[in-house]
Amino acid sequence: MPSASHPAHNARPAIVLGGGIGGLAAALALHRRGIPVTVHERAASLEPVGAGLALAPNALRALDVLSVGARLRALAVRHPAVGLRRPSGRWLARTDTEAVQRHFGDPVLGVARAELIAALLDALPPGTVRTDSPATLLDAGDAHTPALVETGDGRHEASLVVAADGIRSATRTQLFPDHPGPRYSGFTTWRTVIDDPGHPPTAVGEVWGRGALAGIVPLAGGRVYVYAAALAPAGQHADDGDEHAEMLRWYGSWCAPLPELLGRTDAGRVLRNDVWALTDPLPAFHRGRVALLGDAAHAMSPFQGQGACQAIEDALVLAAALPSPHHASDPLAALRAYSDARLPRTSRIVAGSHTIGRLVATHSRPGVLLRDGILTLAGRLPARVLLDRSAPTYTWQPPALENLAER
Repeated sequence: MPSASHPAHNARPAIVLGGGIGGLAAALALHRRGIPVTVHERAASLEPVGAGLALAPNALRALDVLSVGARLRALAVRHPAVGLRRPSGRWLARTDTEAVQRHFGDPVLGVARAELIAALLDALPPGTVRTDSPATLLDAGDAHTPALVETGDGRHEASLVVAADGIRSATRTQLFPDHPGPRYSGFTTWRTVIDDPGHPPTAVGEVWGRGALAGIVPLAGGRVYVYAAALAPAGQHADDGDEHAEMLRWYGSWCAPLPELLGRTDAGRVLRNDVWALTDPLPAFHRGRVALLGDAAHAMSPFQGQGACQAIEDALVLAAALPSPHHASDPLAALRAYSDARLPRTSRIVAGSHTIGRLVATHSRPGVLLRDGILTLAGRLPARVLLDRSAPTYTWQPPALENLAER
């Protein structure tokens, strides 16, 4: 039995690198299991601005296990239908949102990113998240030795390190130096939240043009989330830095209510980011005592709205796989189980998002006519047939989280 001065390696706390959605979900899942955890975030504060996201039924079930699902469902904005249109306004396909709820037990819920961050953060014990605290993995550890992380206040041993440090993950590069890393998708994106849209949008969903799309999502409090993507060279930005004007140039002549919404957009709240994705799957999502999670493990293009959802799934699967902090078994077996569970699923979703991106990227006039014709025919199929295509993603069931501290 280890002495007080030499505790068992598994008794050391877990350390999460990154305070985004995946990192906070992982910390909360570990906390629910009774595992001590600290989150190190290099940014000075957790203040996401100007962006929304979709929480699909698979993510909402996971958030229920974390006890924050009800808080987020209370933000739901009901709308009778969502759909897909051409820039002219002609509908290609429409889906009854109640049919989605009946089919999967939950809607696809649009929320501001800040609302999800706040829900996760409020559920954690005070002091769990340390902002303005960059952290670096020094040693991944193994079955017999702890991992080692360096922060501004020194070096810390950890039973587990969760690397949720984003698409440019330094930890991933350190663990898998031969992996090619993220590749540019060909798309740049704009995102903004409009606090005062004037009136609720009468048409919700996406508009697909030639090599570009735009989406409209109602949010709680009468706000509206607008996002857009277009083919563009990597690193390109508006000549004068005015990305609001760039959005108007691209989408100002598209169908209502896009021009009206963009006319009410605060130019200072438009975010632009190029889309990079890990289209080459990693060999594993772990090495030593380190688990990669979210964009660090499987960054994907946004065309299925599953980036945040898959990070939340990761968090639950990882936490559920872990043995008791005082268990004598090999902790790496749990991380192997995590990789085995998550790699095939996320690889399929990354590939599916890439395929949808190729459809959006269609640019020639004949190609767009063919694409839109196929989408129109698909839109005439029974709703059940269309919804079944999402079933492999949406019907995922989260594992339970046993609180080891209560044993």
